[in-house]
Amino acid sequence: MAVCGSACGSNCVPKDTEGEEGERLKRLSLEEESSVRRCTKCAEEEARKECNGLCAGCFRAYLYGKFKLAVTSNAMISPTDKVLVAFSGGPSSRVALEFIHEMQSKALACWDASNSQALPVFTVGVVFMEECNISDELSDQADDVIAQIRSIVSGLSPPSKDLHIVPMESLFSSDLRKLVGSINDATGREDFVRHLRMLSLQRVAFEFGYNKLVLGLSASGIARHVLSATVKGQGYSLPADMQYVDTRWKAPVVLPIRDCLEQELVTLCNLESLKHVQVHDKPCTSINGLVSSFIARLREDNSSREHTILRTAGKLKPFNFNKFSSNQYEYVPSRLRPKFQFIETGEPESPEVLCPICTSPLTATELATTRCSQQMKGLNIKEMEAFYLSCCQSCHFQILPKEETSMSCDGFF
Repeated sequence: MAVCGSACGSNCVPKDTEGEEGERLKRLSLEEESSVRRCTKCAEEEARKECNGLCAGCFRAYLYGKFKLAVTSNAMISPTDKVLVAFSGGPSSRVALEFIHEMQSKALACWDASNSQALPVFTVGVVFMEECNISDELSDQADDVIAQIRSIVSGLSPPSKDLHIVPMESLFSSDLRKLVGSINDATGREDFVRHLRMLSLQRVAFEFGYNKLVLGLSASGIARHVLSATVKGQGYSLPADMQYVDTRWKAPVVLPIRDCLEQELVTLCNLESLKHVQVHDKPCTSINGLVSSFIARLREDNSSREHTILRTAGKLKPFNFNKFSSNQYEYVPSRLRPKFQFIETGEPESPEVLCPICTSPLTATELATTRCSQQMKGLNIKEMEAFYLSCCQSCHFQILPKEETSMSCDGFF
């Protein structure tokens, strides 16, 4: 077939037509290349839809950066600490364990490379609370869950971690199943089990010498707690449970992944093949369950709603126990220390009076009732009656029975 510059016959292909075809192919190639979205941070790797415009590597660095900033800025972990990670096996606690493990590994590598080796490296333990004997919902999954927990922890690279698998009922002298079953309100039962879980974690931390307790509570979990606590009338005590640090306990509780969304943590587990435990929850009609469903609907509409709830609730004033004492900030970077400086007012800060069941700070009205009960106790009032009067209104309504004699707390509280 002939090629010429002008149309000279039906068997000729003009030169300009051949050039147009080349340009078209080149343009298609450029369009195909431009259709691949690049990471908005590194601009090199392909962006992942589930990573909000970031590539997998930058997405992980983004979450780890949040974690490290929370730990460093709030003096959560110091070199001399013995840290206990509460591990449920879910995505949130799985990522918390992974990040704590990575921080420990990096600190150990720096310690090995240091000539002086002056600062020690914090140690890490893991605890899993076995609750199958107080909950029928978990009994059929218990053996499989425990096997998976052991596999996950043993599969971590060195340094190794001590794993404590503790049946909750072994820590108390009371019959927990009977005690929990005596609570008629579904929300009250759930909240009571959560309080038992925290008491159990503290007992394990105390017995094995841990001085910090790490919880894998995410921004999504706090958002759910904010709404459920508001519905339950716990607005006064709400700020106590959503801060980075909580020193109400012998082993202070810290929340290093407080700023990470649950969906982000699930995405990271999937990207890095981080094995976690899948527990099939049964339908729940409690306030907590309804709030969880509501938050899930909000997330479908706008994924930033959980952060919005957290930021709004974050404007509430924290309590005195939501920070460490001043000597705990020795290892905080100097540029961050002004954040923790204490202002001397000349008046000592009065300690908060806490509910004996849920450890929530009492309001002024509840405090007046408690002081009255203490005075009555001096007048030979029954100890159980005094206990009832010293509890918060939320526990009165949801957990405590109407008749004081129907629920005995001997050997438990």
